[in-house]
Amino acid sequence: MVSTRSLNYYGRAYVWAVVGLGVLVIGSSLHELYDHPPAGYQWFLLAALTLLSGSATVKLPGVYASITISETFVFTAVLLYGPSAGTLIVALDGLVISFWIAKRHREVYRALFNMSAPAISLWCSAQLFFYLANVRPLSEEAPSLERILYPLIVFALVHFTLNSWLITFIFALEKRINPFKVWPSSFLWLSLNYFCGASVAVLLVVYNRQIDLVYVGVIVPLLLLIYYTFKTSWARVEDSGRHLQQLNTLYLSTIETLAMAIDAKDQITHGHIRRVQTYAVGLAKRVGVSDEKLIKAIEAAALLHDMGKLAVPEYILNKPGKLTPAEFEKMKLHASVGADILSAIDFPYPVVPIVRNHHESWDGRGYPKGLKGTEIPIGARILSVVDCFDALTSDRPYRPRLSTEEALKILIERRGTMYDPLIIDTFVRVHEELAPDAIASGPSSEALNEITSSTQAAVVAGSSRLDEIAASADEMLTLYELARALAGQAGTSDTGDVIAKHLRRLVPSSLCVFYIYDASADELEAKHALGDAASVVKGLRIQLGQR
Repeated sequence: MVSTRSLNYYGRAYVWAVVGLGVLVIGSSLHELYDHPPAGYQWFLLAALTLLSGSATVKLPGVYASITISETFVFTAVLLYGPSAGTLIVALDGLVISFWIAKRHREVYRALFNMSAPAISLWCSAQLFFYLANVRPLSEEAPSLERILYPLIVFALVHFTLNSWLITFIFALEKRINPFKVWPSSFLWLSLNYFCGASVAVLLVVYNRQIDLVYVGVIVPLLLLIYYTFKTSWARVEDSGRHLQQLNTLYLSTIETLAMAIDAKDQITHGHIRRVQTYAVGLAKRVGVSDEKLIKAIEAAALLHDMGKLAVPEYILNKPGKLTPAEFEKMKLHASVGADILSAIDFPYPVVPIVRNHHESWDGRGYPKGLKGTEIPIGARILSVVDCFDALTSDRPYRPRLSTEEALKILIERRGTMYDPLIIDTFVRVHEELAPDAIASGPSSEALNEITSSTQAAVVAGSSRLDEIAASADEMLTLYELARALAGQAGTSDTGDVIAKHLRRLVPSSLCVFYIYDASADELEAKHALGDAASVVKGLRIQLGQR
């Protein structure tokens, strides 16, 4: 069954257009060979050599191309017996390669495309060769090398260009990437394979004009030697690539662990960075980001965008009420501080600009620099949208989580002011597709998971000296934050909330209430409450002495 699920409408149309044209070319070649069959057994020998050598294919690591030694026999078949013979041979070779390399992806549409694309390119380029050279197949006449040299160069160039671009476009459509970025890195240098194959073929044909045991005995061992030498060299390159990949994985794991440790400091935003990472990478691909380095930068920046919260006091991070202007100014520092911390790391991709600018606004009213529009890096524009969406759909001390519909409505309202309209439109369209993976993501370590989900500190009897030091440091931090609150650096209305939060850390409880004495009514009023049923208790009045 034909499977083209990875292709959109245009991709499927392109595949079947190429396959349809390929079927016409192959059918025409079969008809031509039926009317004018090649004399002797040599054509079949060339076909057998092509198919056997086609299985000796080297898949190049890191690119979408592969090389084979069968090009020599394909060019030889064209020179000796004309375009039709070469077209049939290269079509069969395409089938062999598609089933030899793509052992996990043996879809019918791939096999048909791999058969059709080289058949089209070879038939067109071979027709052009015989037109420019003005000769019949070389098995029928013996022109000089000088006469066919330049047409041969055009033959190899056109065959390579047509075949490589036909394949490039299908990769671009399948992977949603820019074909003009794929072709230079994956296919351009493969032109040497075509020109070398054509050179060997023309020398053998011009000076021998037949395919016999001498031809096979000389050329086949030489080609096999080249193949195994090349395969061995690329095996070493693949080993080096795997080693680099392992180092990269370790590098990213270290970043992830650091990010999760930072996430642990903020007791409220449990799992936030992992969800943001999943949303950000998925959204980046949907808006057309194809640069692999930029994708990796967004992936790392999503994990590390809250690095600067290390410099923000914990009472601000976990404050149950609205931040005062002074506290918000401190919170705003986390973007610049985080970028400054990360700038000491030599990232191989642009992580720092994304972290520094993920709170900039499309209209220029954001921070820290007041950038506007496309001055803001696209990675930062993407991160700001998904960061806001996850914050809106998560529980916070000062409000319960919003529904997805409510959060999307807020994002749409901020379209063109805070956020890039293109990013908003794309996210609204694809968020349902991204949400399952984002929701499923979470801390990869059970220990970190336990840390981030904990909101209480416990003192364990018999703890080690290190535990005592840690507990003392925590108490000092608590006293410092309480002193700030009592000194008025936190707003008066928030002082009770701050004190209540820290009392709950020292004396675990489900509800903490502060009563203020109202002398005029001789009553106690619950001014501040934190914990279960806080909204019910807050504002409650009781007579002095009543229990």
